[in-house]
Amino acid sequence: MKQVYCILILSLVCLSSAAQGYYEETTHYIFPEFKKGIVLMKSGQKNVSSLNYNSLTEEMIFEDKGNKLAIADAQLEVIDTVYIEERKFILLENKFIEVLNQPKWSLFVAHKCKLKNLGRTSSYGTKSQASSDNSVTKLETQGLYYDLNLPDQFETKPFNQYWLQRNGELKKIVNMRELKKLYKAKKDQLKGYLKEHDVRFDNQENIVELIQFLESK
Repeated sequence: MKQVYCILILSLVCLSSAAQGYYEETTHYIFPEFKKGIVLMKSGQKNVSSLNYNSLTEEMIFEDKGNKLAIADAQLEVIDTVYIEERKFILLENKFIEVLNQPKWSLFVAHKCKLKNLGRTSSYGTKSQASSDNSVTKLETQGLYYDLNLPDQFETKPFNQYWLQRNGELKKIVNMRELKKLYKAKKDQLKGYLKEHDVRFDNQENIVELIQFLESK
C-alpha cells in the first residue's frame, strides 16, 4: 500500500511539472526572451534597445526600466528597419513584418497569434474549457498582453500570413490555396514538390524553400 501511495505522489509531481513546463512555453512573443536589437531610423540614427515582437497585439515591444512598452504609432513613421539578432523587420501598413528573403523576389511574414481561454487549471494540472470572453478582456485591460508569459488558463496559437513581392507586385498569402493560385502556371511542379515534402504553411523555412524551388523553375 505504501508503494502504491508513493507512486501516486510521484505521478502527481510529474504531472504538475509537465503542466508548469507547458505554461512556461506558452508565449505570444516570437522570441522566448527579450533580446538586444537595433532600431534604425529613417534619419540614419540607430537606437539600441531590448526588443521582442508581440504577435498577439502585433506590436514591437521594448523594455525600459523594467517596463514593457510598445513603440508608439507616432514613432512608426520615422522608423526604417528593426534588427533583432540576425532577423530583420520592416513596416507595412503600420505593422512590422519580417523579411525572409530578398533576391529577385521578396518574401515577408506577418507574425500573428490567436488567444483561447481554456478556463482554470485544476489541482491535477488539467484545464477546463471556458467560452467566456470576459477573461480575455480583463487580460487586455490589466496590460497582461505585454507580459512574456500569459496566465496558464490561456492558450496561444501562432500563425503566419505572407507577402510575396515579384514582378513589381506585392501579393498577400493567407493560406496554401492562395499560394497555389499565384503559381498556377507551375501546377505540376508544385504538386510534385508537395508530394515529396511535408510543407507546413506556418513554417517559414518550409515556405521559403518552396518558393525558392518554384522560382527556379
